Amino acid sequence: MTPEYGRLKESEAFVRRTTRLRPRVALLLGSGLGSLVDAMNVAAELKTDSIPHFPRCTVPEHRGSVAFGSLEGVDCVAYRGRFHLYEGYSAAEIVRPVRLARLLGAEILVVTNAAGGLSPDLEPGDLMAIADHLNLTGANPCAGENVDEMGPRFHDMSAPYCPELRALASAAAKESGVPLKSGVYAALMGPSFETPAEIRMLKTLGADAVGMSTVPETIAARHAGMRVLGVSCITNKAAGLSDATLSHDEVIEVTSRFNERNRKLVSAVLRSLASAR
Repeated sequence: MTPEYGRLKESEAFVRRTTRLRPRVALLLGSGLGSLVDAMNVAAELKTDSIPHFPRCTVPEHRGSVAFGSLEGVDCVAYRGRFHLYEGYSAAEIVRPVRLARLLGAEILVVTNAAGGLSPDLEPGDLMAIADHLNLTGANPCAGENVDEMGPRFHDMSAPYCPELRALASAAAKESGVPLKSGVYAALMGPSFETPAEIRMLKTLGADAVGMSTVPETIAARHAGMRVLGVSCITNKAAGLSDATLSHDEVIEVTSRFNERNRKLVSAVLRSLASAR
């Protein structure tokens, strides 16, 4: 047993003392988007920093808890908030929630985030299904000793975001009346926002939106054989594309204002998953 897998099994054993739920879907909810948990039938909830080997969430708007229950008839494990490289944690540490969810039984990861818009087609409040990503963080959670029990040393990333789930999300968006766009998400380490020159670089590389999360978790999920649906809430025009000064307060204000769109979309996706079984 690899050391990291041993730590994950200790985390699993701790959670199993609280709930026997075997979730089908893991929800990893970003800045200002954790209220989706309020719509769940929650059977149990834990503070993430009470789980052995989990980091402590230091971003004020991330509650740092994990709920177990059901939403739209689908058993879920839902994380209110996540961990980031900019908090000083390693890539392996920040993906422990994903790997734990896989050990608990989750087959699908739905990951949401707040992002800056680069494409002229994206406006604050828009939701963007992530079609692909650029990992510009300089970190990969699968670097170092491979966790053989989770997946192979080298794993395929040719379709990081499941085409079937994206098609399902597109159909669910039309059904629920939620506009949904599509694009490429670029992840940088943060915590500083990007410079105008960096935004020009990202646009040249083909990015449509930029943020500070999601990519490590997606890599870990694919390593473990999970299917991934990623959705970005566009909170602002990126640096140099408007006259506005960027701030985290703006990010939280926009995600709070448009959180209902995110809730409706994810709920509609889960309804579709439930009916497809």
